[in-house]
Amino acid sequence: MPNIKSAAKRVEIAQKRTIRNASIKSAVKTAIRKYEEALVNASQELAQTALRKALVALDKAVSKGVLHKNAVARKKSRLTKRFNKNAG
Repeated sequence: MPNIKSAAKRVEIAQKRTIRNASIKSAVKTAIRKYEEALVNASQELAQTALRKALVALDKAVSKGVLHKNAVARKKSRLTKRFNKNAG
């Protein structure tokens, strides 16, 4: 445990942010998993709505600073590419 007050505060903030970041990352992974399940098992309409939700979750992660914008752009591109491949 830190002796300095500001260092103790930074530890608290780091713990809060770690929990928040983990929650956001988990939500992103869940959205992507649901999209992939819908792509395999469900109809095109369900897959499309799941894709839209996954893209929104990824964009929110970028806006919160949890994921890097280029990494998210790559993930979005790959998800959309898979959807278009199945649609065609």
